[in-house]
Amino acid sequence: MTDQRDERDLVAKILARDRRALSFFYRHYTPRLSALIRQKIDNQGDAEEVLQDTLFAFLEAIRDFQGNSQLSTFLYAIGNHKIIDYYRRRKLRQVVFSRTPNLEALISPMLNPEEELDTTIMKEKIHRVLARIMPRYRQLIVSKYEEDLSVAEIAKKFALSLKGAESQLFRARKAFVALFLSI
Repeated sequence: MTDQRDERDLVAKILARDRRALSFFYRHYTPRLSALIRQKIDNQGDAEEVLQDTLFAFLEAIRDFQGNSQLSTFLYAIGNHKIIDYYRRRKLRQVVFSRTPNLEALISPMLNPEEELDTTIMKEKIHRVLARIMPRYRQLIVSKYEEDLSVAEIAKKFALSLKGAESQLFRARKAFVALFLSI
C-alpha cells in the first residue's frame, strides 16, 4: 500500500470505524513497527507496551493525518516519540525511584559539564515537584527514598496496614511522576 489515495481511503475507513480497514491496517503496519521498536528496546515486554502505546496514539492522532507523507512515516514518527517517552520514563524511574538512601544522592555524578547541568536541573525539578505534591504523598516519598524505610516501616510509621502502605506509596509515586512530567 504505497498509493497516497489508498492510504487516505484507509484512514477515512478507519475513522468511519470500519473493522476490516482497521484489521488490514494492523496486519499491514504492525510487523514493521514492532521490528522498529524491538531494534531500539531490548526488553520484549517493554517493546510490546511501547507498540501498544504507539498504536493507541496513532488512533488518537489519525484525524491529523493529511496525506502529505506516507501513512507508515506518520506511524513511525509516533513510534519514535513513544520510544523517546519510554527512555525518559525509564531514566526518571532510575533517578527518582532507585533504592539509594538519600534523595540528594539519587542523581549520580556525571562525567561531563552538560550532564552535570542536567543533574542540577533534575535535582531542582525533583525538589519543585516535592514542594507541590500533596503533603501526605511527599511524606511517603521522603520516607521511602530519602529515609530509605521499607514498606513495613512506612506502614508502622503512618499507622497503616502493609497493603495500605503499598497502595498509598504507589499512588504517591504515580502522582509524583504525573506532576514531574507535566512541569
